[in-house]
Amino acid sequence: MELKDKVALVTGAGSGLGKAAALRLAEGGARIAALGRGRDSLQQTVDKITAAGGRAIVVEADIARPEEMQAAVAQIKKEWGRLDIVFANAGINGVWAPIEELKPDEWAETLAINLTGTFLTVKYALPLLKQRGGSVIITSSVNGTRVFSNAGASAYSSSKAGQVAFAKMAALELAKHKIRVNVICPGWIQTEIEESTEKRHTEEAREPVEYPEGSVPLTDGQPGSAEQVAELVYFLASDAAGHITGTEVWIDGAESLLQG
Repeated sequence: MELKDKVALVTGAGSGLGKAAALRLAEGGARIAALGRGRDSLQQTVDKITAAGGRAIVVEADIARPEEMQAAVAQIKKEWGRLDIVFANAGINGVWAPIEELKPDEWAETLAINLTGTFLTVKYALPLLKQRGGSVIITSSVNGTRVFSNAGASAYSSSKAGQVAFAKMAALELAKHKIRVNVICPGWIQTEIEESTEKRHTEEAREPVEYPEGSVPLTDGQPGSAEQVAELVYFLASDAAGHITGTEVWIDGAESLLQG
């Protein structure tokens, strides 16, 4: 299951799931293109990889901007001349609010980053991926796929459901090029993304349901870790998952089965 000599593009690599996955893929031998909007956090990821003897570069880009994603892939091509793995992970929680209160520009921003950004990441990576085949892994969520009870999350859930549909379309279209496309659907994972979520009057949209013993049955209500998600990403990137494509994998400790 080693990834020696392979090149992996990881978006949102400066923190959370992206950082954990970048470190795990590098540990397995992959060279890492750590992509995101903040150079300082990306450099920290790259420094950690290189300090452990790995190879990595910082790629500054906004996944929602076509010209920046084109330039990002051009940078990878110039540096290493190939691309084997794409972890399309970058995204936002955006604004959570009742539908009547959610502003059109708030809806548009969430869809632009989460869904259009995924499309652009895959689109511009394809010329390099087609050279040898490879693996695309997309970070979706339990929201919009199994869970619809999180109040105010209409934009976020729509973007995440859209990613799953896109992945299935891409998996079939790209199979002839030996490119696999799969989706991970994390539940409650301990990362920083929750801190950047703006919620307005979500209680107005919420159906009153309580889980007195916690909402994650497998862990007695405790969240999963970014490192656990990174192990799933590693598996899907590796040859061990060579016959898996067009598939969602929920990683949530049965949370979505309880809440969905």
